[in-house]
Amino acid sequence: MTALAPAPAAAPNAGAHRHVQVVSRKAPIGFAVVTALFALLLLLVPREGDATFRFATETDFFTIPDATVDGMTTAWLAIVVMALCTAAAFLLVARRRRVPVWVTLVFAFVFLVGFLAWAAAGSQGDIPAVRLVGGSVLLSVPIVFGALGGVVGERAGVVNIAIEGQLLAGAFTAAFVGSLTDSPWAGLVAAVVSGVLVALVLGLFAITYKVNQVIVGVVLNVLVIGVTSFLYSQVMVPKGETLNDTDRFERIALPVLSKIPVLGPALFNQTIVIYLMYLLVPAVWFALMRTRWGLRVRAVGEHPTAADTVGIKVERTRYRALMIAGAITGVGGAFYTVVSVSSFGKEMTAGAGFIALAAVIFGKWDPIGAALAALLFGFASNLEGALSIVGAPVPSQFMLMLPYVVTILAVAGLVGKSRAPAADGEPYVKE
Repeated sequence: MTALAPAPAAAPNAGAHRHVQVVSRKAPIGFAVVTALFALLLLLVPREGDATFRFATETDFFTIPDATVDGMTTAWLAIVVMALCTAAAFLLVARRRRVPVWVTLVFAFVFLVGFLAWAAAGSQGDIPAVRLVGGSVLLSVPIVFGALGGVVGERAGVVNIAIEGQLLAGAFTAAFVGSLTDSPWAGLVAAVVSGVLVALVLGLFAITYKVNQVIVGVVLNVLVIGVTSFLYSQVMVPKGETLNDTDRFERIALPVLSKIPVLGPALFNQTIVIYLMYLLVPAVWFALMRTRWGLRVRAVGEHPTAADTVGIKVERTRYRALMIAGAITGVGGAFYTVVSVSSFGKEMTAGAGFIALAAVIFGKWDPIGAALAALLFGFASNLEGALSIVGAPVPSQFMLMLPYVVTILAVAGLVGKSRAPAADGEPYVKE
């Protein structure tokens, strides 16, 4: 008989799953481009003189002395550090390792310091750190509220393109009701109600009638712009003193916290709406990630069929999520007319709703990430005012378009890979 040859021994790792880590080259390439452009700017437009960074205010516990540095020297030192961060990023990618977040933060901080030092070199004014931080927070408030509303809606599977309309409706109703009642609180409540109403209209067409969510959102934005512009021209303008002149919330300085240097005056001497934002960001995160309601919302956003099979009412859950999202976004709209200014103006939101959508993508559909992205956009908007104070040789038109450029980069995916909820934008049809 012919002996059968023994079967070959199985390889030690046979059948084992191999983990392949996909490493993006976007970070090092982006670092290299920014470093090269900044170096080119310094070569083409050199500025002589010192730059002063001011950190102290009169109410601080202790005084941090102003920092005066040579503008061009500081800028070139920033170039060196940015080049080192770029080289480190390329080395990590070559070794199939991701670029840590702290490297990106260091790169961004050093670039900012170098750019501000170059911009303020030789100018008569200084760079107020408190104003930079405080202005960034204020300009990011409606974007944060809009982004939180966008996260809640999209986690439930509904693309909320109508954030812009909800912000504008909230601003209009807050001004109108606040002017009639002489109460910013009444205006705030009215803004919440208007945001919920716009969300219900979105839900009616997107959830009940299965209309394309993007189209419905765009149409709602146009509708709200038209209605508010018409009412502003025909109702508010003729009686502006009684119908478009609301009281604003007063600033409330928190004891102890408001006297912390730099951060205290900027973060803890604000109105109730800003303090509500501080509380709402972790609250929305906790509700979505640590509660049964949040689990159901995420389930209908990822796999509505599976959620339906275990007894979750998909449409009802989506409606409730949209209403909560509309209420949150309405508060962001009220910021314009009961915090920032005391009257309504045509299209005063100026595209903040679309920037909030970009913040949702930038933040990878996470409430905290979206809020941080909104702060970045707020800082980009505030930078124009800071540079105009020191007389920087940067065209104001360029600085005004900066937040929108950042938005385009975020939507284009240059900040990394983002995965939306699997059923985002897909109407649920029960089989």
